[in-house]
Amino acid sequence: MLKFVTMFAVAMAFVAPARAQTELSAYADKNGYVNMNELTCAQLAHTFQEDANFLGVWYSGWYNGLAKKSSINIPRVKEGVHEVIVYCKAHQDKKIIEAIGTILEKEKERKGE
Repeated sequence: MLKFVTMFAVAMAFVAPARAQTELSAYADKNGYVNMNELTCAQLAHTFQEDANFLGVWYSGWYNGLAKKSSINIPRVKEGVHEVIVYCKAHQDKKIIEAIGTILEKEKERKGE
């Protein structure tokens, strides 16, 4: 039993301290606007899941608007949002738009475009 307790204590010493989740509104300016070009992966990774999903859908709409698309593939958007969140958790120094760009480029390569 002592061996288990010791191993557990050692393992817990290596676990990073939990960081409190931050509401999306914390990133807004004094007028309530969030600069979507400046949001970082760290901010996305440390916001509430609902806010991360909301951001993902917003970015999806933005990119689809740029491509003159007016429809949405809900399962694909959900998958894409998940990919961005996973990428951002691993690359917190990047901006979200950089993360999306990287993921879109990998998708193009995968499709052979």
